[in-house]
Amino acid sequence: MGEIPVTSGEEPVGEFSMARLALFSLGAGSLVLLGAAAIILLAQPAPLVGLVIGLAGLGLSVAAVGIVSTTMTRRALGPHGPEQRGSVKSGPRD
Repeated sequence: MGEIPVTSGEEPVGEFSMARLALFSLGAGSLVLLGAAAIILLAQPAPLVGLVIGLAGLGLSVAAVGIVSTTMTRRALGPHGPEQRGSVKSGPRD
């Protein structure tokens, strides 16, 4: 139901699933957060260093979500997204 048929020219390339995109993106972010937590637990750093590691983990998890979602979307829809296929009408340009 949440899948969009993807075509490149005339031939179908595959299916784009929003559920799969969400699962993979959030999975990548969660793995990075788990890695940061494991580092904190294993190293047992000073409180300030632990805070820095935790904040770095948050930033890297957001980056991981962005990278995975962008990569999956570009792979399925092409570098220009749905505009390339003509399925999205662009609005007036200022």
